[in-house]
Amino acid sequence: MKKMFALVSLSLGITLVNPVFSASAQVRLPRRLPRPLPVPSQPQEWSPQIPSKLETPPPALKPMDMDFECRPRHACLGWDSQLFWGRFGKTADRWSMVRSINHSLRYLKTPTAARVYADYPIEGITLERVRRSLLRFRQLLLKSRTPTQLQDAVRREFEFYKSIGNDGQGTVKFTSYYEPIYEASRQRTSVYKYPLYRLPPDFEQWPQPHPKRLELEGKDGLLGDNSPLKGLELFWFRNRLDAYLVHIQGSAKLKLTDGTTTSVGYANGTQYPWTSIGKELLKDGRITRKSASMPGILRHFQLNPEDMDEYLPRWERFVFFRDKGNTPAIGSIGVPVTADRSIATDKSIMPPGALAIINSSFPYPTKEGGLTYRRVSRFVMDQDTGSAIKGPGRVDYFAGRGKIAGDRAGVTGGPGTLYYLLLKE
Repeated sequence: MKKMFALVSLSLGITLVNPVFSASAQVRLPRRLPRPLPVPSQPQEWSPQIPSKLETPPPALKPMDMDFECRPRHACLGWDSQLFWGRFGKTADRWSMVRSINHSLRYLKTPTAARVYADYPIEGITLERVRRSLLRFRQLLLKSRTPTQLQDAVRREFEFYKSIGNDGQGTVKFTSYYEPIYEASRQRTSVYKYPLYRLPPDFEQWPQPHPKRLELEGKDGLLGDNSPLKGLELFWFRNRLDAYLVHIQGSAKLKLTDGTTTSVGYANGTQYPWTSIGKELLKDGRITRKSASMPGILRHFQLNPEDMDEYLPRWERFVFFRDKGNTPAIGSIGVPVTADRSIATDKSIMPPGALAIINSSFPYPTKEGGLTYRRVSRFVMDQDTGSAIKGPGRVDYFAGRGKIAGDRAGVTGGPGTLYYLLLKE
C-alpha cells in the first residue's frame, strides 16, 4: 500500500493488499509445519455489482434519514460496547478512542487539511464541521457511562452520511491490516541476507519506465553486488518472504540482532500497479479458492519455497524505506493509527480525519485459542489510505500490532456498511 507508513493489510480471499500471518514465517520447509490457526467460518461470500460507468459519478456519501426504532439496542448502529466494557478478548478502549480523536484534531489544524477540505467534493462536509463534530463526540464519549447513553446522544445530535459502497446500495468490502514485528540485522550475514533498501539519492531523475523488481533484486532476491542498488542496503532479513511482505505493507517494526528495536517506513517506490500474488497463484492452480486467505498463501510458500522465484517478481513495483526509529505506526494523514479505532479509505473521496461508524463482522480470539466472528458496530477515525483501497466500497481496518493482530487480519474480509458522523446543522 502506499500508506505513508503502512503495516499489513490482509484481505480475505485473493484481494491481497497486504499480508502477514506470522512475523516469523520461514522460507525453508520446517521439519514440522506449525499447527494451523483454527479459522472461523467466513461471512457469506459477496460479489459486488459494479454500477455502469457514468459521466459524472454519484457522490460517495449520502445523508441518511435513519430509523432509530431498531431493537434490540445492542444490535443497532452505534452501540459500541468495547468503549466501555471488555469483550471478545479485548479490553475497554475508551481512552484509546479519545487519543485517536486528538490525533485527528491535530491533523485538522494543518495546512494540508485546509487544502484538502477546500476542494472536498461533497456538499455540507467541511473542515470546520468535521472539527466541531470531533470535539462534541469527545465530550459525549467522556460523559457517557454506557453504550446506550452514547448511542442515544449520537442519534440526537449527529447526521449520518452513508457510503454508497461498490453497488450503489451501501455494500462495503472490509479487509484488515496490522503492524508486524520482524527480526532483522543492520549487517549482512550468512543468515541475514535479504535486504531492504534506502531511497537512491537520484531517484527523482530515474527514467521511466522504472526498472522492475526482477532487475533490482533478481529472481531469487539475492542479486546483491550485481544490483544497481548496491550500497543502499538499510537492513537485512533472514527470510525473503518477510522482506517482500514489508514491501507490500510499506512499514514494519524490527527487532534487531543487536538487541535494539526500530521501525522502517515508506520512502518512495517505482511506478508499477499492484499485482495480487494470491490471485496469480489461484489463476495458475497452485492454490484453491478455499486456501486463498493470507495464512493459506504463506503456508503454500512454506511447502513450496521454490514458487517464490516464480511468483514474487510478478509484482513489479519496488519500494524504498527509511529508518524511523521507535516511532508509532503513522497513517497517511500524518498521525498515529490506533488498534480497532483507525481505518483506511480512498482519500480522494472520503473525509480525512473524520469520525465514522463501521458495521461488519470481525474475528476475535476465543478462550480455546481460535478465532470467532462477531458482528460489531464500531466508532472509528478515518486516518489512513492504501494503494489498493479504491472507491467508496473499500475499507481497511487496523487490527493493531503483533501476532494476534496478524492472525485476526489474516482472516478478516466480508461485507458491511460505513457511515460518517457530522453534527447536525
